[in-house]
Amino acid sequence: MEELSRKAPLTPGKSVLLIIDVQNFCSAENGGEYKDMAPGELKQHDFFFKKMKSTVLPNIKKIQSAFRVKDMEVMFTVVENLTMDGRDRGLDYKITGFNVPKGSWDAKVAPEIKPFEDEIVIPKTSSSVFNSTNIDYVLRNLNCRHLVICGILADQCVESAVRDACDLNYLVTLVPDACTTLTQARHDYSLSAIKGYCRQVSTDSLIQEINTLKTKEKGQ
Repeated sequence: MEELSRKAPLTPGKSVLLIIDVQNFCSAENGGEYKDMAPGELKQHDFFFKKMKSTVLPNIKKIQSAFRVKDMEVMFTVVENLTMDGRDRGLDYKITGFNVPKGSWDAKVAPEIKPFEDEIVIPKTSSSVFNSTNIDYVLRNLNCRHLVICGILADQCVESAVRDACDLNYLVTLVPDACTTLTQARHDYSLSAIKGYCRQVSTDSLIQEINTLKTKEKGQ
């Protein structure tokens, strides 16, 4: 019988890694989110860019590799319009000025963690991927029970996905050192705020857990 606990370990064939918004638009210093910023304003993002380079991208890459070795799904979300002019964007994105044209360089996953050919990339136009896409339908088709979440920003799109996934009956694992936001204080506050919705496991501990799993049999 399945263990009804947020601390339940991952299950082969029922676990998906979801990497949120680690794309050129908002993770690269020359991405579209930053192109109109003054030098002083861009300087305020130093913590974020250093954390991405030193910790987040390397850790996501490690987790990807562990999932792939066990033949478990690796999935991505990216901020990307369904149109070139962005008329389909959510109101919040229109107000904020997030406009990532369909098929643009900004919409591509960061090259350090680029998807394999047959991995799923889901474009979204709202903070929570569950509000503007068919990801719940896709995850259920993949027989997903355990959703491992990482990416950016920890206290915005990542936190929104954690809460919504929990409410949709997924067992959520958040990897704090494979996420970041604009300051350490914001990051820590977010982790504290959502600890009731998910288990939080470091990259190294998660990989140790994955390494103990049996590879799923074909057809499962």
